[in-house]
Amino acid sequence: MLGKAWSVKVEAKTAGLKKALEEIILSVDGLQVQRTDDSRRPDLLIFELGSETDKEFSLIHSLMEKDAVGEIFLTSSSSDPAIILKALRAGAKEFLQHPISKEEFTKALVKFRRRREKSEARGEVKNGQIIQILGSKGGVGTTTVAVNLATALAAKKNIGSIALVDMNLLFGEIPLFLEIQPGYHWGEIVKNIDRLDATYLMNILTKHPSGIYVLPSPTKLNGHGAATPVIMQQMLNCMQKMFDFTIVDGGQSLYDTSLKILEMSDIVLLISILSLPCLANTNKLLKSFNDLGIFKENQIKIVINRYLKNSEITLENAKAAIKKDIFWTIPNDYRSTISAINQGKPLFKTAPKAGVTESFVNLADLILKGEVRKKKEGIRFFS
Repeated sequence: MLGKAWSVKVEAKTAGLKKALEEIILSVDGLQVQRTDDSRRPDLLIFELGSETDKEFSLIHSLMEKDAVGEIFLTSSSSDPAIILKALRAGAKEFLQHPISKEEFTKALVKFRRRREKSEARGEVKNGQIIQILGSKGGVGTTTVAVNLATALAAKKNIGSIALVDMNLLFGEIPLFLEIQPGYHWGEIVKNIDRLDATYLMNILTKHPSGIYVLPSPTKLNGHGAATPVIMQQMLNCMQKMFDFTIVDGGQSLYDTSLKILEMSDIVLLISILSLPCLANTNKLLKSFNDLGIFKENQIKIVINRYLKNSEITLENAKAAIKKDIFWTIPNDYRSTISAINQGKPLFKTAPKAGVTESFVNLADLILKGEVRKKKEGIRFFS
């Protein structure tokens, strides 16, 4: 077989259907079957509808919206016209009713292959940015920054999709900040890493009304495995293909897995405040990053949170202490910020005209302009 082989993944519930479909797929020149444990973006997903159609169509809409699959064929034992209409509205290219005709299925696969061949040169698979929010010490507001930057980005028009990941190892607070009750956390991915693909991930994520997709941290001390560097790389690689921006709340811990996230990040926003202990920690972290050699100079951006213009320590003092420019300042507005946290809502909902809200909006604008995107060419760790 010459040329590219297009990947086809089958998600079937009926016994024997998966094997039967895969045999037909392999009989068509130019197609290959994608294994269940292969997390790469399939060119075609064949999905069998079951009894929970509302939930399944919601998943399908999300997969198409995130460009997590190339095309979708749906199959079902139902002949209900309403189901077929929903399938078309969801973006399915084909609806295959049981029992599936081998001839009709083969024709549909050939048409799919031809469409792929014609569109191959039209663009690349999405490779979104990873933005790591890291605290120079505890209590500097990494979750506040992560939540409000993510929702500020999501509020922009035509910028794509946003994911928010909580990598505080214990008792992450993102669900409290957004008043959501997620059914799953990244511990589920750790336990089921062999199942990780776009379909599985979209079932794990929780969608917030702002449009962002949230992956919280575990809420218990045990009951989940370790998020190893290898697992984290698989998960973030999958998310990069699905989302335009993945915001990671990294807290302030540094360990092997957090170093893997830092290594993969396009931007690292290092959060500090204008206090001597915090600036001293910031300086130590910058020296450590320099020793590791995993970043270019402009990848790490210093953000001063809770900034007061009349602070005893000025921005010039801070710059001199850490020997690096201050990239951004977020004004101190305790009343607006704590009110948003207590209500479980982002600042743009509770205080849309506040200066602190405007600061996040402007920071999001700066990121969207590409002024802080610096792809790295450094040493690869934990490969």
